[in-house]
Amino acid sequence: MDLATIIGIVLAFGALYAMLTLEGSHVTAILLPAPMILVFGATIAVGLAGGTLKDFLQAFKAVPKAIKGKVVPPQEIIDKVVALAEKARGEGLLALDQEASETEDPFLRRALQNIADGTDAEELRMILEDEIATKAQADRTASKFFQGLGGYAPTVGIIGTVVSLTHVLENLSTPDHLGPMIAAAFVATLWGLLTANFLWLPLAARLRRISELELDRMTLLMEGMLAVQSGSQPRLLGERLRAMVPAQDLPRADSTAAAA
Repeated sequence: MDLATIIGIVLAFGALYAMLTLEGSHVTAILLPAPMILVFGATIAVGLAGGTLKDFLQAFKAVPKAIKGKVVPPQEIIDKVVALAEKARGEGLLALDQEASETEDPFLRRALQNIADGTDAEELRMILEDEIATKAQADRTASKFFQGLGGYAPTVGIIGTVVSLTHVLENLSTPDHLGPMIAAAFVATLWGLLTANFLWLPLAARLRRISELELDRMTLLMEGMLAVQSGSQPRLLGERLRAMVPAQDLPRADSTAAAA
């Protein structure tokens, strides 16, 4: 589990709390129900209005995935593919059907089943590439939704401030109350900027990054499975797959040798 999102958001709000404390203010000064309801409620509402109900549900279903951020290390994928290549060379491609029934990864399972069924290499590549493209499109929908919320939130906050300032102008006859009322009016703008930059935009960026890593994993598996189907030598296949992964994402050679 990658805690980067949780740590980042907590630190961001912690910095805000520290600023309020150092300024001699209190967090309750910005925890006003009315502007918070407007900013959160209206931002999500206009985000829903700009898409479909399915987009909305898909985006919020993706939030746990963004928080957990579970991504399989590339070396683990390479080791798995090399092991499958060794089994295919020793027992034949039909032996991969048993591996398909035991794997929990649906993408790898379908690839193994197609190989065991004798699917043509070009057709298999087309099937797997189409699945990767569909996955990318679905992930873009969730990321785009939160990106949109990040754009709407500051403007919604300004709307809330304008509405509050209109109420302030209606009470010019009570100058003693103008200061607190004006301060409260700008809380809506504050929450619009806070939610955009502390929540919605980081979520969009996180989902986009998780999607990139997942698509890289699927591409690595696709190339590996196609090589297994063509009968590639396991050691050479491992080297080829490692060449497809950035060096910083692979374990260091000395640590690997020590582990061996």
